[in-house]
Amino acid sequence: MKSTVEQIRERFDNDVERFSNLETGQSATMDAPLCMTLVTSAAAAVTPQARDLLDIGCGAGNYSLKMLQCIPNLNCTLLDLSQPMLDKARQRLAAATHGRIETLQADVRTATFAPASFDIVLAAAVLHHLRTDEQWRQVFSAVFAWLRPGGSFWIFDYIEQSAPAIDKLIQQRFGEHLLQLKGGGEAGQKYRDSVLAYVAAEDTPKPLLWQINLLAEVGFVKLDILHKNGPFAAFGAARP
Repeated sequence: MKSTVEQIRERFDNDVERFSNLETGQSATMDAPLCMTLVTSAAAAVTPQARDLLDIGCGAGNYSLKMLQCIPNLNCTLLDLSQPMLDKARQRLAAATHGRIETLQADVRTATFAPASFDIVLAAAVLHHLRTDEQWRQVFSAVFAWLRPGGSFWIFDYIEQSAPAIDKLIQQRFGEHLLQLKGGGEAGQKYRDSVLAYVAAEDTPKPLLWQINLLAEVGFVKLDILHKNGPFAAFGAARP
């Protein structure tokens, strides 16, 4: 059985500092700094006149901070399960924008915003917690509704591979990445095993092309894949 929302919230409540480094991003993910730069640069390129940003699963605010380097003084709405994460994100963003900062402690599956409230929506390392196909469709449809015409939606996430044999191969490569982050040996094995254990307990990712197709089905256009390495991908789309 996968972790509950409450269990996931508790883990993130106790892990704020690990998500507070703008230079490294989340170290367990592959190409985290590159993808943060690609996602925010793409959002700024597609939606240069943006005024309002929604950061889904904002964590400690890394993606919003990076977005503010591309488009200064955005109004930022921060959504996360974890109140300690939201508190940290608000503190960090307050020094980086003259725009409005709003926080909402909630699950994206139950969050509500007025239609056409945002120009850019970001979702980094969060959607893999969705459990069913219907939840994915619900969230993608909600984001479409929350965006203004011409707005854009950008995702960086842990993904599944379509073919089980390829998924196994990519997971082995991810395990090697985790092992080497701690220099190999016993420390590397312990770190790898701990990360893979919470991935198995918490995550229900979907393949990249499955998500791309669903984005198109709910109405998004101009779908682009920015980067893929191992079980991680950065991609996005626009609302017409």
